Amino acid sequence: MLKAVIFDFDGIIVDTEPLHYRAFQQILEPLGLGYSWDEYVGRYMGFDDRDAFVEAFAATGQQLSHDTLEQLIDRKARIFQEVIASGVAPYPGVVRLATELAEKVPVALCSGALPSDILPILNLLSLEKVFSVMVTAADVAASKPDPASYRLAVERLQSAFPQHGIEPATCLAIEDTPAGIASAKGAGIRVVGVTNSYPADHLTSASTVIDSLDGVTFASLNAVING
Repeated sequence: MLKAVIFDFDGIIVDTEPLHYRAFQQILEPLGLGYSWDEYVGRYMGFDDRDAFVEAFAATGQQLSHDTLEQLIDRKARIFQEVIASGVAPYPGVVRLATELAEKVPVALCSGALPSDILPILNLLSLEKVFSVMVTAADVAASKPDPASYRLAVERLQSAFPQHGIEPATCLAIEDTPAGIASAKGAGIRVVGVTNSYPADHLTSASTVIDSLDGVTFASLNAVING
């Protein structure tokens, strides 16, 4: 039986990827490191800020010191806050689904974004109390597709709900990227892939692929575990 559901953030709760892209380009273009939206989708989407900057510098063979990297991450976080100040819209059905699931099972968030990117949006959507456990880029050294973040999410769920019998096989992840799917599967978690960011043929490694979370229920997610 389904014991916990773990949501990705970017591309599942809200469509912040274009906003992240815009913030990255404000920093990278003056450095001669800018790239197109198609390049972002194909190469960078799914990385946390740390790995995205490392990859952008590596793409042109430039060195990036630890101190410079930290400065870039901080600056990007500030720019992102300015970008989201005008508001963001959730994907159809996700606020209802997360809220309803939280009444039945523990619900977690596992994201490559920073807490400063996530928390203001959760507050805007009145979801700040829905997620019992949260894992962000601040908690792990390696971003998705590395399974570290999902492994930590399961560990925190087990610690917070010791009587629930939560194991990776009883959890379900909701993801929108190949990197996210690989991360969850690497932690032994089945995945529902949602075509918010990639077409279905890019998400075939998920246990099931759907077009939207609108209309999804606990019963339909439980069927994925039992299937």
